[in-house]
Amino acid sequence: MAKWHDYLGAQIASRPDARAFTDDGGADWTYAKLDKAIDALKDMLLEAGVQPCDRVVIVAENCAAAIASLFACSRLGACAIPVNARQTEVELDRILAHSKPAAVLFTSAASGDAVNHGERMQARGVSGSFGAMQLATPFDSAPDQMLADVAVMLFTTGTTGTPKGVMLTHENVRFGGRTSAELRGMTQDDVVYGVLPITHVFGLASVVTAATYAGALVRLEARFSAARLYEQLNDGVTLFSAVPQMHALLMQYAKEQGFDHLPQSVLRYTSSGAAPLDPAWKRKAEAFYGVAIQNGYGLTESTAGVCASDNVLGDPDISVGPPLPGVEIRLDQAVEGGGDQVGEVQTRGPHVMKGYYRNPEETAKALDGEGWLRTGDLGRMDDRGHLHIAGRCKELIIHGGFNVYPPEVEAALNDHPQVIQSAVIGKVVQGDEKVVGFVQVAPDDAPNVEELRAFVAQRLAGYKRPSQIIVATELPAAPTGKILKHKLLDFFADQLN
Repeated sequence: MAKWHDYLGAQIASRPDARAFTDDGGADWTYAKLDKAIDALKDMLLEAGVQPCDRVVIVAENCAAAIASLFACSRLGACAIPVNARQTEVELDRILAHSKPAAVLFTSAASGDAVNHGERMQARGVSGSFGAMQLATPFDSAPDQMLADVAVMLFTTGTTGTPKGVMLTHENVRFGGRTSAELRGMTQDDVVYGVLPITHVFGLASVVTAATYAGALVRLEARFSAARLYEQLNDGVTLFSAVPQMHALLMQYAKEQGFDHLPQSVLRYTSSGAAPLDPAWKRKAEAFYGVAIQNGYGLTESTAGVCASDNVLGDPDISVGPPLPGVEIRLDQAVEGGGDQVGEVQTRGPHVMKGYYRNPEETAKALDGEGWLRTGDLGRMDDRGHLHIAGRCKELIIHGGFNVYPPEVEAALNDHPQVIQSAVIGKVVQGDEKVVGFVQVAPDDAPNVEELRAFVAQRLAGYKRPSQIIVATELPAAPTGKILKHKLLDFFADQLN
């Protein structure tokens, strides 16, 4: 069976002195140095009692040591469970209780939050060619043969109760990385900006694995900063994948610096994922970058990729593109409230997860007997075979008997020149749902609510218009920058009516 780390092995064998990963802590690793760090971590885990089919939780923020830890698990035959160090104690403890790991690694040199978690778990300091880390052992754990073909387990976020561990096989991750690299035309000459968390499937598959497959250099950043991103995009970065919120904050930062474009960029590819585009925003972003904005769609359970666009600069297409090579999609038209044109997106192929770890009930809900994954997302197909995402099944708002899709309302709000980004949700009221909009603005450049109401009134039918608009300088967000919609009602509880 081909393993995830085989891609890396090919680069080590053919290009040992080529640069592989840098990070904002000063690491500058060639493939040969990465190889030594991986072996050192593998040996350390073996000495700590970790066996094939064991679980190893890696509490991390982006850094070279985290990369070495992931591949060390792959070489050992253990299942890596990367977890963002910014998770709370409660969130991390739930993951530990569910996965029952044999060891927990902490990227202490790159993350103060990782240090705090490590100290709480009485981890000991370890060091070697991989740098300085913390390691916690032993735990009440045992190898699980179910994981023999599983490379990584990623826990889904944004839910309550018991977390779901998505089992991604070696072939899942290999397929996701190879497909991403080929879609982007990645080569050994590319420089990839790695700010998407590698503890998230987007960063893991479409950045780390894709770059490893192609032999591109990745510049890792532990945390997103619009200023740092602006600097890097003017200093040799050729590929940049992001979520829309990162693009929006970058353009706002550039505007504050007096620039409406990137003055010294060699960027040749940029993409947006995890949220829909709208035409006005896309035109603005393409003018800023000087290259086409590619859109994509995927989820943790599909190893990031389902569809992706390959448009030329100026193409008005705002779909997420056609299915990736080897990927099938279909629409289930029987979604409640979906209407005749919109259905639940389902997908099948080598990108679909093995299942949820130790959760056969949820696995059965997500996967049918023919291998189709129910995504929980609503979509429609256009006459070119491109997919358009209408929103989440659970996020569909039914207001006054009419279907309201949040992305359409968000697109109208985002068209306003003073709006950085927005989020729209439904708030249950007696016998109905009302549409509530949340917009992020710059502290010194905020439109008033009535101005926003008048603005969207020109763009939306009456039943789609927010009954309340809350203006803020910050919205609750995940480490990826994606807005956490499930936290909006609590976050702004004192302002809601």
